[in-house]
Amino acid sequence: MSKRAIDLSQFDDDFRNEQPEERGDFESVPDGKYQVAVEKVELTEAQSSGNPMLKWKLRVIAPKFINQVMWRNSVITHNTLKYLKTDLHTCGLDLDKISDLPKHLKKLLDVKLEVTKKTKGDNENIFFNRRIDNDRAPGRFRQEAGGALDSF
Repeated sequence: MSKRAIDLSQFDDDFRNEQPEERGDFESVPDGKYQVAVEKVELTEAQSSGNPMLKWKLRVIAPKFINQVMWRNSVITHNTLKYLKTDLHTCGLDLDKISDLPKHLKKLLDVKLEVTKKTKGDNENIFFNRRIDNDRAPGRFRQEAGGALDSF
């Protein structure tokens, strides 16, 4: 896989004039069960190994810490394929070939999931428990006839 250099010079003047924001310590969401929406998912490479990886951005929609973000990285190896296939199935995406995944990433966006976050030492893990059936979340989401979701 060849990597093309990215030219950022067009941003130099604006960057030079920006001031960094002061931020407090980032607080992660505590361990527990949450309802989330898949806000972003991208196929990238793990920095440490170079293996393909799905990088998930999950936005908390309930019950607490609403609008907080959780990140999940799913590194793809021969040993992790069964876990990835299970996660994709939980999200409603069943593929015959993993090589078809890049064409179907958009289908994962806005999927609502119940997840469990568990921390062990320095490692935070996010487990996909189940897809949230929109009919079971009255007042939060409405399924339109065409399949689109509207939030109230």
